[in-house]
Amino acid sequence: MDKAATLTWLRRISGDLATATIKRLEDTLPWYADMPPARRSAVGLVAQAGITSFIQWYDDPTSTPWIAADIFAAAPRELLRSVSLQQTLQLIRVTVEITEERVAGKGEYLREAILLYSRDVAFAAADVYARAAEARGLWDARLEALVVDSILTGEADEELPSRIAALGWHGHGEVAVLVGTTPPQFDVDLVRRSARKLSVDVLIGVQGSRLVLVLGRARVPGQDAEEEELGFQEIASRLEPSFGPGHIVLGPAVAALVDASQSARAALAGFAVARAWRNAPRPVEADDLLPERALAGDPLAKQTLIERIHRPLQAHSTDLVTTLWSYLDNGRSLEATARELFVHPNTVRYRLKRVSEVIGWDATGPREALILQTALILGSIGAGDQMRRRAPLRRPPR
Repeated sequence: MDKAATLTWLRRISGDLATATIKRLEDTLPWYADMPPARRSAVGLVAQAGITSFIQWYDDPTSTPWIAADIFAAAPRELLRSVSLQQTLQLIRVTVEITEERVAGKGEYLREAILLYSRDVAFAAADVYARAAEARGLWDARLEALVVDSILTGEADEELPSRIAALGWHGHGEVAVLVGTTPPQFDVDLVRRSARKLSVDVLIGVQGSRLVLVLGRARVPGQDAEEEELGFQEIASRLEPSFGPGHIVLGPAVAALVDASQSARAALAGFAVARAWRNAPRPVEADDLLPERALAGDPLAKQTLIERIHRPLQAHSTDLVTTLWSYLDNGRSLEATARELFVHPNTVRYRLKRVSEVIGWDATGPREALILQTALILGSIGAGDQMRRRAPLRRPPR
C-alpha cells in the first residue's frame, strides 16, 4: 500500500481508533473511570487530537514539533491540574497500543512511524507539564515572598489564611520565625529537604542579605501521633548550616501562623542588636537578647522584661525584689548581700532560689543577671512614671 492509500485508510478508521481507545481507557485505567464526565470527555478529545495529529504528521513529518505540542495546548487548563504526567503517559501508551493493533500487517514503515511519533508526543507532554510546573513555581515563589513580607511587617489581612493555604502549608500548632544572613550560594531546595526531614513546614523569604524562615511543625503521613516533636531551638540548630556567617536569631513560639508577626518582630529586633552580645550562641533566642533590645529602644522587649520578671516578683514578695536588687548591686556576693539586709547568707540563697522558681531566670549566672537587672531598672522606671501620673495636681499657693 502506497503512502496516499495509507493516509486515506488512516483517515477512514480514525473515528474507530478513538472509540476503541476510549473503551480501552475505561477497561484498563481506574483513574479514568473515576473521573467526572466532563474530564473524561476532555481526555477523549486529547486522544482524538493525538490520532488526528499522527495522521497529519504522517502526511508531513516536518510538522512534528508543532502538531505534537498542539495536542496538549488544546486541552482545558484544569485538565493539567487534574491529570498527572504519569497518567498522561499512560494515555499515550494506550492510544499507541490501539493504533499498533489496528495497523498490524500494514507495513513495517507505518509501525516505525507510530513509534517515532509516540516518542515525540511523550516528550511534548513532558514539556507541557514542565512549563506548567515552572509557571506554578514562579507563582508560588511570588506568593511565598508576599506572605513572608506580610508576616514581617505585621500587615496581615483576611486574605492571609487563603494565601497560606494556597502554598500548601501543613503546619499545625506553634510557629516561630528564624532570622539570619543569606549565604553566598543559597540552596532553597536544600532548606526545604532539611525541613521535611525534621517534620517541619517552612516559608522562605530572602531579603537581600537577610534570610527569614517561618517554621511550623508539620505532621507527615505515617508519623506516630505520640512521637515527640523537636523544639524550635533544636530545629533552628539543625537548619543553622543553611545560613550565611553571622548571627541567627529565633523568635518566640506563637500559637499559629497568622500570629507569626509577633515572633518575627522579636526575631528582627534581636537580629539588629545580636552583635552587642560578644559571646552570643548561634542560633540565639530573641528573648535571650532582651537587655540589648531594650537598650536599643524595642518596646516589645521592655514590656516583656517588665511583665515576665518585675511584675511577677513584685506580686509574689517585695522581699524577693529587695534581695535581688541588693544581690546584683553587690556584684552577686552572698556575704555582702546578707550584711546589707541583716540576714544569714542561707536566707539570701533561699530567696534567690525562689526568684528562679517564680520567673525562671537564675540570678547567679552573669548573663541572666544582666537580664534581671535590666528588668528591675525598667520596672522601677515604669513604676515611677505610673506614680507621677496618678499624683493629683496641686494648685500653687496664692
